[in-house]
Amino acid sequence: MKISYSRESQQKPGRIFYGWWVVLAAFLNLFFSVGVIYYGFPVFYPAFVRALGFSRTDVTQGFLIGAFVVGIPFGLITGALIDRIGTRWVILSGVLFVGLPLVLMGFMTQVWQYEVLCVAETLGYTLAGPIANQVLVSQWFSQRRGQAMGYAYLGLGLGGVVAPPAADWLIRTFGWRLALEAGGILIMVVLFPIGLWVTRSSPAEMGLLPDGSDHSEKSAQAGRTPNAASAPSVPTAVAVRGANFWLIMAGTVFVLGASNVVIQHFILFLEDKHYSSTIASQFLSVLLVSSLGGRVLAGYIADRLRKKNTMALFYLLMGLGMPLLYLASHPVALWIFAAIFGFAMGADYMLIPLVLAECFGLESLGMLLSLIVTGFSISQWGASWMAGKAFEMYHSYELVWRVLTVACVAGAAAIYAISPRWNKPAKENMDMSLPADAEVH
Repeated sequence: MKISYSRESQQKPGRIFYGWWVVLAAFLNLFFSVGVIYYGFPVFYPAFVRALGFSRTDVTQGFLIGAFVVGIPFGLITGALIDRIGTRWVILSGVLFVGLPLVLMGFMTQVWQYEVLCVAETLGYTLAGPIANQVLVSQWFSQRRGQAMGYAYLGLGLGGVVAPPAADWLIRTFGWRLALEAGGILIMVVLFPIGLWVTRSSPAEMGLLPDGSDHSEKSAQAGRTPNAASAPSVPTAVAVRGANFWLIMAGTVFVLGASNVVIQHFILFLEDKHYSSTIASQFLSVLLVSSLGGRVLAGYIADRLRKKNTMALFYLLMGLGMPLLYLASHPVALWIFAAIFGFAMGADYMLIPLVLAECFGLESLGMLLSLIVTGFSISQWGASWMAGKAFEMYHSYELVWRVLTVACVAGAAAIYAISPRWNKPAKENMDMSLPADAEVH
């Protein structure tokens, strides 16, 4: 099959729309930069505790420092860079900071070295992770944005499925140092060629339109449904003054902070319950396998229903599944938790750009995503650090699970509270938010 490259060509029968190759690139970026790192790295925590004498606070403190030192400033810079130079070079620069710190971690002996490398790793995640890939897919798709985002985020889920047992096997076979080095090298060897040869920042670079449609199709789709793919563009300064932006911020801060605590402490928690590291890694993989179904279904539903209602439903399911961790001594309860929480977690990141695009359009999506991701990144690592402190104080995670249950329910309520008239800017901002010939109803 042929791929559309020419600037004059649009989608034609028998040709694959190039946007799907971009989705494949985003799939691989999320597989390695987020799925492998985010879900696989906690498998190394017990080794750090045993071999280097790190505490449970230490193993998450490095990424908390990274969130403050580079997550906040570079999160904002990333959005500005994406809006100016496109996602391709932002992702490529991030790949270096994802892979190289892992290689160097194979030589660390002190907590301060670990913290410095975590800061560098956070920079890589910020540049090559969710922000850039969400904007990338959003630029290439409009009417099928939910479906495309769901496919791209399967990479994150599959990376999470593969990473825990693979990391456990590598650690047991070659030791944790060689396992980290091998992971860093593999990430760079795969993602650099993908970024150079496949990724393109927008369809305009190739003379294409989103979804592979021609100009007449684009005009016909402009007012096709009341649940359009995106609103008329709202400037960042206008968006952040509205309640909807802060409801999205609150919902993601609460829920993604809670989900990160589960991921980062899950294996340590299960080892406390006398499960082996291998069995604990398998439970984490089951949770992430379940998330694959959630990612596909969330994208399918989001293309047909209100994005914010879909997002609120999945966030609520996470809260309803959390109390099952009180019964973690019973394997059956863990299986049920992994199925429910994992399925709901499938919508954790991927619905955020869809909700933002429907609320505020695409013009400032990079910057708005940067603000949202900066907010919930701080909550993710801050909550994980506080969970470690709580365990060291009470020698139990029970209080942690209670707080996180409330946080998930509160986050779902915040998302549900987004105004149903969300994609209509305030009257005084119409002239700067709508095209000159647009009608306001």
